[in-house]
Amino acid sequence: MTTRQYSSPIRQEASAHTRRRIVQAAATLFSRDGYQGTTLPAIAKEAGVSVQSVHLAGPKSALLMAAFELSLAGDEGTHPLHERPAVAAIMQLPPAQALPAYVQFLAEANARSAGVDRALSVAAETDVAVAALVADLNQRRHLDIRMAITWCDAHGLLHGDADPDERTETLTWLVSPATYRFFAHERGWSDDHYRAWLGDAIERLVLRAP
Repeated sequence: MTTRQYSSPIRQEASAHTRRRIVQAAATLFSRDGYQGTTLPAIAKEAGVSVQSVHLAGPKSALLMAAFELSLAGDEGTHPLHERPAVAAIMQLPPAQALPAYVQFLAEANARSAGVDRALSVAAETDVAVAALVADLNQRRHLDIRMAITWCDAHGLLHGDADPDERTETLTWLVSPATYRFFAHERGWSDDHYRAWLGDAIERLVLRAP
């Protein structure tokens, strides 16, 4: 006799809601206390769930990466940035509207994720599991940025004869959470100042507008 598996949409929705609370709590604590200073019981308390629920959500290293993905892009997963709803919508805009929308998205995403990104960088120096996740993240980030360069090229936004790899590397540095953290956290720039600088820097250094 075959046992039929029972799947409840309500139960699945509740499980997804609990996981999101856990990952959001993890993002808050990793940003504030760092990787070493954040414990699973602390995440459970912040999320208002049991420690067992946090353990079931994954190891600490995986929660750190999930917290970064959620903070940056609004959802979890390793799928490309251009497949996520916010960026996919931007890529459907006319080029004149797409660049300001892209800069706005990046500014807001970096403001949300800068603290978790710092926790990732520090943890990767001593934690092998986190280092592997960061290496994968950097590879995916490179592919995402290269996709952005390809999109710009297809829409006639690139000027001059700069190598596509150079443009990709330049844009990767400009839009990184670490760059945002330097200007906003260390130098005290307002988000408006950072956003204006970012748009201008992309125009001059990546697109090389005439």
